Amino acid sequence: MDSIATQIILMIVPVLFSITVHEVSHGYAAYRFGDPTAKLAGRLSLNPIKHIDVVGLLVLFITRMIGWAKPVPVNPQYFANPRKDMIWVSLAGPASNLALAVICALIFRLFGGSLTSSFLYPLAYMIQIMILINVGLAIFNLIPIPPLDGSHIIEGLLPPDLAAAYAKIHPYGFIILLVLIFTRVVEYLIVPIIRTIVNVLLTL
Repeated sequence: MDSIATQIILMIVPVLFSITVHEVSHGYAAYRFGDPTAKLAGRLSLNPIKHIDVVGLLVLFITRMIGWAKPVPVNPQYFANPRKDMIWVSLAGPASNLALAVICALIFRLFGGSLTSSFLYPLAYMIQIMILINVGLAIFNLIPIPPLDGSHIIEGLLPPDLAAAYAKIHPYGFIILLVLIFTRVVEYLIVPIIRTIVNVLLTL
């Protein structure tokens, strides 16, 4: 693209759409398991403004791969099997992002060549960004550090006593996460995984 500013402008729709789908998927999964909390809070909306976390959005624009939105409120007390159901609710967000990445990769495989060689090149760029961002969101959110989805999945899989011990890091999770991001530890650990998955989606 011609400039960083142009790239950022073309990222706006993919970024906002991706984080919105991620959070709505969490809320809808919780609703299906009997929890109306997200619905009552108006978080089953596709309006991205309801889901934006400023810090997470900035990180996503800076890295173009990893970031987060404002977590959808979930109350496991509504679930018939809180530990098991919370695993599925937590997986819903990353799963929705991977599904979006696969769909966009198929579209790019079918039409990317013609789009890239025409005046619709910006659209081809946006589809590529959608793939990268959605794979990045899925993999990043599976990291087992609170408040990311991976931490809730781990808690549901661990025996209750170990899960309770693990949950004690929740008050410090966000600080740990920021330190790992800005010291680039997260980048070194997961960016190769993200790039590998993106390459596979674009070449299969």
